[in-house]
Amino acid sequence: MLRTLSHSQTPEAQLDPLLPGFSFNTHLIAGLTPIEKESYLDFFIHRPNGMKGYIINYTLKGQGIILDGDTPHPCHPGDMWLFSPEAIHHYGRHPEADCWHHQWVYFRPRAYWREWLKWPTLMAHTGSYRPLSEDEAIYSTLFDQIIDTVNLGGLYSEMLAMNLLEQLLLRRQQSVTDPLQQQLDPRIHAACHYMNEHISDNSLEISDVAEKVCLSASRLSHLFRQHLGVSVLKWREDQRINQAKLLLTSSQLSIAAIGSSVGFDDQLYFSRVFRKCTGSSPTEFRMNCSHKNS
Repeated sequence: MLRTLSHSQTPEAQLDPLLPGFSFNTHLIAGLTPIEKESYLDFFIHRPNGMKGYIINYTLKGQGIILDGDTPHPCHPGDMWLFSPEAIHHYGRHPEADCWHHQWVYFRPRAYWREWLKWPTLMAHTGSYRPLSEDEAIYSTLFDQIIDTVNLGGLYSEMLAMNLLEQLLLRRQQSVTDPLQQQLDPRIHAACHYMNEHISDNSLEISDVAEKVCLSASRLSHLFRQHLGVSVLKWREDQRINQAKLLLTSSQLSIAAIGSSVGFDDQLYFSRVFRKCTGSSPTEFRMNCSHKNS
């Protein structure tokens, strides 16, 4: 049975950010939560009204679970989650795991961070990101440095920690941004952004995208090949498959639901395109990733 603790107002809870009742009345605080089965930290956090700031959660060991109503989202080592102020927090150790160790940073962002906090979402106001395996140690080290800096205290500790967090956000932004985009025609930039915003819209035509960026369809197609080396349709297909891969590894949505969410209403057609792009079916891809994380 899952144990959920409400926001206790005991003096101990108000002083310990790992316990419900801590006010989080600060611009930045960070820590490591080492949850072991049946330990004093083994309970589910539930904040139905969100928080004043953001939280980034990074799983180190074991497995956690985030509940989106009746939909569970597992947290495997290497998974990073971003909860915006409006997000409902309902998470804890996965019932089938012996532990869940995760690093976290609570913060109120600097104004110019806005674009860096637009992560792909799997549920309302909650984004996710999984670094490449070779980059996981870098992120974990940055979390360690943020936590250590916060714990040092002193006049400049919060500013130094904010600078380290900015490095973390910038590194993630750099990793998801195609280096070629820095040299892209701004109209191609805008077209890519528009298509990503409408990734599940099957009715969207090249002419619609072209009109949005004030180009003819033929001119858009020409510029796309010139700058990105692929057709508009191929680029869009790749984005859909990349998003599907993320959902397959970080959610328990059905194959049909994932296909539909990225613009494939026909599950058989989705599986065929996915296999063509990745060499495996969606089911096989999910099973392979699950074995790697077990």
